[in-house]
Amino acid sequence: MKLRISTAGVAEKEGRYFLALRKPGTSIGECWEFPGGKAEEGESPTETLSREFMEEFGVIIKVGKLLCTGAFRNGPKRYRLEAYSITFPAGAPSKGKKYPEHQRTGWFTLEECRNLEIAESDSIILDYIGS
Repeated sequence: MKLRISTAGVAEKEGRYFLALRKPGTSIGECWEFPGGKAEEGESPTETLSREFMEEFGVIIKVGKLLCTGAFRNGPKRYRLEAYSITFPAGAPSKGKKYPEHQRTGWFTLEECRNLEIAESDSIILDYIGS
């Protein structure tokens, strides 16, 4: 079985990381995540992240270097996680705005991130940035 690629964007500003809280009703509903999404056929990780941030938050991002990779399962499906450094050249998503897939957004220290209910797949990223 071929692994699907799942991307995550890791934005850091002054020791705080951008996270978004998923709406209920999905496998990771009510969990905080480093936003991103699943690559579509023929799409590069950079294209995936740019598309996902535009669809989910209406913002443009600049994708930087690959930070870490890992593998995870969501039900019977297997994924390869690729986490990339990102920045928001025109500004980050607004804290109080309504989004299609997320309840809230915020900037958190590493310690605060560790105390949140983080999507299981994103624990790979927390382990990387905490090392």
